[in-house]
Amino acid sequence: MEKERYMILVVEDDEKLRRTLEAFLQATEFDVMTAKDGQEALDIYFSNNQKIDLILLDGMLPKVDGYDVLKQIREYSDVPIIMLTARESEEEQLEGLENGADNYITKPFLLKVLKAHMEALLRRNNKKRGEKIERGKLQIEKEYRKVYLEGEALVMTPKEYDLLLYFIENENIVLSRESILNAVWGFDYNGDIRTVDTVVKQLRKKMAERAPYIKSIYGIGYQFEVEYV
Repeated sequence: MEKERYMILVVEDDEKLRRTLEAFLQATEFDVMTAKDGQEALDIYFSNNQKIDLILLDGMLPKVDGYDVLKQIREYSDVPIIMLTARESEEEQLEGLENGADNYITKPFLLKVLKAHMEALLRRNNKKRGEKIERGKLQIEKEYRKVYLEGEALVMTPKEYDLLLYFIENENIVLSRESILNAVWGFDYNGDIRTVDTVVKQLRKKMAERAPYIKSIYGIGYQFEVEYV
């Protein structure tokens, strides 16, 4: 069986370090995307959020600061993120960790040490992926992207699955159509915002009255809520 290759997003404004990391990761059987500033990082992430397995994120970036990039991504995703920064104060390290960074490595660092941290995070995240999620009468196998309703497999398009999983991961939170569109379709999606309504309608039809968990919130968007008895 072919070894699984992980996709890593490297966000670093220092061109020499960015190229070094890219070459090292590719040589150690990772796939790599790169960004040189915070805005490019956000654009790339939200266009490829289903592909990216881990982010190496510089703390000090032009256009959008690395800590702001971290905050924005954490609003939508728990993708593993390692902060790479020259900042060494405890306050700055705490800022990254409190805003959702999984790890914090100060420059300069050894590439083999960075790789060890990455592999530990990916192993931990793979365990989470392999877990089964149950919400009411729905069961989701994340590893295989399969959805079951009371044990019956539901046939879903990739976008229907992505949207349902996003709802489930944000259970009980009122989500605007804009935030849903950005998280599931990506910031560069040029379609109409009503695309969200269309896919929600498709999901509701497949889940029928047995799982009426997607609630419409007038004037805002939707909320996924299971009423446990």
